[in-house]
This record gives sequence, structure tokens and C-alpha cells, in this order.
Amino acid sequence: MALSIRLSRQGRKKRPFYRIVVADKRMPRDGRYIEKLGTYNPLLQDDNEQRVQLVTERIKYWLSEGAQPTERVAIFLGKAGLIDMPAHPVRPNKAEPSEKTKLKLADKQEKLDAAKEAAKAAKEEAKEAAKAAAEAEKAE
Repeated sequence: MALSIRLSRQGRKKRPFYRIVVADKRMPRDGRYIEKLGTYNPLLQDDNEQRVQLVTERIKYWLSEGAQPTERVAIFLGKAGLIDMPAHPVRPNKAEPSEKTKLKLADKQEKLDAAKEAAKAAKEEAKEAAKAAAEAEKAE
């Protein structure tokens, strides 16, 4: 039997609360489990000690039996010092614009910069023309 140490969601809508359980991998997320090993309350502050509670001796037992923790639970166990801290996978930022959009934004910025430069040059030419006209009136 393939065992997994994973989260089982409890709580009501928009108020999540998770149990850390050991279960057969084939069971549904919130379905039958073998043993409850702790709790996780994501609504609490990060520094609150009640946020993640673990039963360390039972977790050590299930790890020795071959249970594999999920990614999120492995991070909890790594912070508690029960296993080595797992490597954080590289995940793309979904809010980051695509390459095509970045190119469009860069072109737009270049055009704006060119327009500002042209406006500065026109302003300076107008000043010089005004100076030249003023000097011509003085000369007459």
C-alpha cells in the first residue's frame, strides 16, 4: 500500500482548516485516512505557534514505514527539523506578462521617449528662434 502524508481540508467555505493525515494515495483528498498527525490553520499569522501543529513521534514512525509527504507537508516537516528541507520548485509567476507583451511595452516606451525628445528639441528650437527674433528687433 502506497502511503502519503498529506493535507485533508476541513472547515467551511472561505475558512480553510487542514488536518495533516497519513492516508493511502488512492483515497480522495478529504476521504478516509489512517491517522491524524497534526493540523494546519492558514488563517493564523506565520509566527503563530498554533498555525502548524505536529505529532512528531508518529510522523517519524510513518516516515520510517515509507510514507511520502506531499510538497506542502514536506515544507512543514523541514521547518520542524524532521526531514531535510525540500528544494523549492521554480514556478512561473502567472501575473507576469508574456514575452510578446513585454516587447510591445518596450516598443511603446521607446516611442514615448522619442516623442519626449522631439518635444524637447522643438521647445529648444522655439526658444532659439525667439532669441533670434528678439536680436533682429534690437538690431533694427
